[in-house]
Amino acid sequence: MQRAVESLVRLLESYRGRDKVIRTVCYGSQLVGGVLSRKAEADISSQRLGKSLLLFSAQLSQCRTVLRLFDDLSMLTYSHSYGFGAGEEDSGVRWISVINNVADQLYYPCEHIAWAADAELIKAKSDKWWLFSTVLWGSSLLLGILRSIRVLLLLKRKLERCGRDGAGDSHSRLHTQMRGELLSIVSSMADLSNAIHWMPPGFLWAGRFPNWLVGLMGTVSSVIGLIQMSAGDTDST
Repeated sequence: MQRAVESLVRLLESYRGRDKVIRTVCYGSQLVGGVLSRKAEADISSQRLGKSLLLFSAQLSQCRTVLRLFDDLSMLTYSHSYGFGAGEEDSGVRWISVINNVADQLYYPCEHIAWAADAELIKAKSDKWWLFSTVLWGSSLLLGILRSIRVLLLLKRKLERCGRDGAGDSHSRLHTQMRGELLSIVSSMADLSNAIHWMPPGFLWAGRFPNWLVGLMGTVSSVIGLIQMSAGDTDST
């Protein structure tokens, strides 16, 4: 028990870890709140609890939006260090990553303007800026899926070569990398489904997800993010 608490404290002490925890609680609250709200006809107390959880989820989402006001510089630093991906072995992975970085970099100022407009800090209509940020987020997720698929294909070829060459020691490492990419695909697809839901009505299934389904997709993505972060911390120790 003490070890679990210490792990949680270490996670919350880092900005990245705290954001992932807030994200998980945010979508988890939306999932449970959405489920309880669906049972509102049978139980008034469930309706009240469901509404409270949905309001709590909305506040946590707003909290994450405010915290992302300070993410531009770290994203810019990462994009600058990656550059044109000279360290990548595959040109496909390299150019997908470069375009992905551009989409991520543009996402932040669009979201900042939308937030500032909603907060009445500037005179602007927030709708179009929220749309721009959602399109950029969705584009980034789609590019991430394509990148992971490309990496999976490359890892599969390496695995086949290892099998022919009898290099069994590399199998476990390659399998671990492949599992990581598969988890990334599932996570990005869950987020992409929500991104499409938040697009203007008429685009695929935009606006058709109930609260519980949005919460479910976000929870799946968030839990995967926590698993990957934990695995990364374990590998680095």
